[in-house]
Amino acid sequence: MANPQASATRIAELNDEFRHRGTGGSRYITAGVQEKGSAFLARVIGEVAAFQTFNTENDPYGHHDFGCVTVYGHRVFWKIDYYDRDRQYGSDDPSDPSKTHRVLTIMLAHEY
Repeated sequence: MANPQASATRIAELNDEFRHRGTGGSRYITAGVQEKGSAFLARVIGEVAAFQTFNTENDPYGHHDFGCVTVYGHRVFWKIDYYDRDRQYGSDDPSDPSKTHRVLTIMLAHEY
C-alpha cells in the first residue's frame, strides 16, 4: 500500500481480527503464563482479545500490535510480530495477509 495511513489502518484491522478470532497466524504462550494454570490462561486470552485501550504511548504507529493487561494481579504483555508466509524472515508488507504470518506472543511482564 502506498498510503502509510491506509496501511496502518489495514494492519490494525488485521491485528484486531487475529486477536479476536485467531486467524492469520500463530499464538505463543510463554512458560510463565502457562505455569499460572488453565483458568489464568483462559482469562488472559480473553483479555488480549478484548483489548481496545490503544493510545499514542502504547500504539505510536496505529498498528494495534502491543498491549498490557492485568490478570489476577499479574501484568501480562502481548505483542504481534510479522513474518513472511514461511516464517523465516520479516514480512515485507504486514498489510497484505497473503504475504504475512502473524505471531502473537503472550508473556508475563517480567519475561519481556
